Amino acid sequence: MPRLSQADLDNLNKNFEERTPQELIQWAKVTFEDRLTSLSAMQEAGNVVCHMISQLKLDIPVLFVDTGVMFQETLETRDRLASEYGLEVRTLSPKLTMQEQTEKFGVLYLSAEGQEQCCHMRKVEPLRAVAGEYHAIISSLRRADGGKRSNNPILSIDVEMNALRINPLANFNDDQLHNYIQEHSVITNPLHKQGYATIGCNRCTTPVMPGEPKRAGRWRHLGPWSVYCGINPTDRGDAGHNHIDLPQDVINRILGIENDFMI
Repeated sequence: MPRLSQADLDNLNKNFEERTPQELIQWAKVTFEDRLTSLSAMQEAGNVVCHMISQLKLDIPVLFVDTGVMFQETLETRDRLASEYGLEVRTLSPKLTMQEQTEKFGVLYLSAEGQEQCCHMRKVEPLRAVAGEYHAIISSLRRADGGKRSNNPILSIDVEMNALRINPLANFNDDQLHNYIQEHSVITNPLHKQGYATIGCNRCTTPVMPGEPKRAGRWRHLGPWSVYCGINPTDRGDAGHNHIDLPQDVINRILGIENDFMI
């Protein structure tokens, strides 16, 4: 099977820096057709991407990982997006309920090592279960989020999913994000207005105080050692030396060798 590496995407990433998020989403749909999906945790950036997909009237399904311990507000946000934006939202779930997991492994999220294992079982594995169904996944990571995401490329390799990750909001700053939300009355998770800068499971997410980093509310009880769940390749480390295996015609379309769609 032909291979696509992060290095192969260098020129394309440079060219895409000046493109709008909507142009990038349209490029993704033309390039990958029905082998394209979007991933959302029902937070602000993900909801903006969902709104753009709806406004562009593109048939792109949205994946949502329900860990079984999500806030009710998050689940209601998911349902509103599906209903009001006319989106196909596909909910993925872990094999074990939280009760079953606790009975088998104990309360994992009380230690940094356990948190990593818990996130892997409840977030990473459900997503990995659909690996192979899609050639590309639209995500909503932004460089403005800081940390490991501060240099996030628009296009990145996701080895575990054997797919291309597309981040159309990569260079969207906070003002652009919030202006878009206000201008288009984007559906947002009500927890954001209650001080939650980022939102994950109800066991490990707390509001953020003024002056704290955005992700201070995630796994606060574990200190600075746990700030990511591992579902995004950028958060897992440098993918520069990795590759994914895709059909040659798909690689050709990605690199513009066989693609009539120009942006």
